[in-house]
Parts: sequence; structure tokens; C-alpha cells
Amino acid sequence: MTVMQIRTLGDPMLRGTASPVETFDDALRRIVDDMLETMYAAPGVGLAANQVGLRTACFVYDDREGHAGFVANPRLSEPEGEETLEEGCLSIPGPYHPLVRAGRVRLVGADLDGEPLDIRAEGLLARIFQHETDHLNGRLYIDRLDDAGRRDVMRQLREFEVQRSEP
Repeated sequence: MTVMQIRTLGDPMLRGTASPVETFDDALRRIVDDMLETMYAAPGVGLAANQVGLRTACFVYDDREGHAGFVANPRLSEPEGEETLEEGCLSIPGPYHPLVRAGRVRLVGADLDGEPLDIRAEGLLARIFQHETDHLNGRLYIDRLDDAGRRDVMRQLREFEVQRSEP
């Protein structure tokens, strides 16, 4: 397995819309293995294909609470409730910011064999599903913040970059 390079804010790949997965084969399995390896190495709880340079509508996830896997061609529905939690992103390394998302969602898609998936999720898992599905539609979590929130994240990002560049 290979750790892939994660695209970061400013990379146009993060703003494009992913294409549906149509072929479920060994090549896809190898990509998914590499995506999982990359997500765990980062470390993160989810990783969308476009974050590693693939315009494919799929993501991997692991909420560290017993829910882990792969979803192709995800669609979200039946949002319920609201939950505000600190959210970050592997493509925006460093900053976290409170973000309101649905507390519960229904996700439908396909598994690694192309078989239908239908998952009702809540809490962190619901948040991961929403965050990763946003990625596949060219949307980042900062796009859901108000102007003050976006400015705060960008300030934190600049500070993080300065800290990383200091000897």
C-alpha cells in the first residue's frame, strides 16, 4: 500500500465535481487500500478521492467508533436535527472551526463490490458522511462558514504554515 499526496486548499482538484464510479474491480480495490493507508497516516477520519487527485465519486472513512468503510456514488437524504462541532479537513491542515451540520443523515451509495449501501448515521459518522460528500461536489467545510468563520480559519492556516516553516 502507498500513502498518497493529499491535495490542499488552492488545488483546483478540490473544487471539481467527481464522476460516478462505474467499474468495481481490483484497480478500485488497490486505490481504496491506498486511500485508507493515506487517511490513517494523516491521521484523519475520512478521505474523498478528489483529495488525492482522483475525480471519482467515492470516499473512505473510519470514525474510530467501529464504523469504517468505503462508499461509492454517495447521496445524502433525510437530514435531521442540528449539531455544532469543531470541524477540520486534511486538505486544510491545522485549523478547526465550529460548524453546524445535520445530526443524523441517511446515506445511499455502493460498496466496494458495487452492491447497494443504505446507512443511517448520527453524530460523528453523519458529520463524516456530509463532509466527504461535500468534497465530491467540490465543496470544502470553510464554504459552509460565515465570513468571520472563514477569516478565522484562514488566519489559523497562515499561523500553522508559519509554524511549519520555522526551523
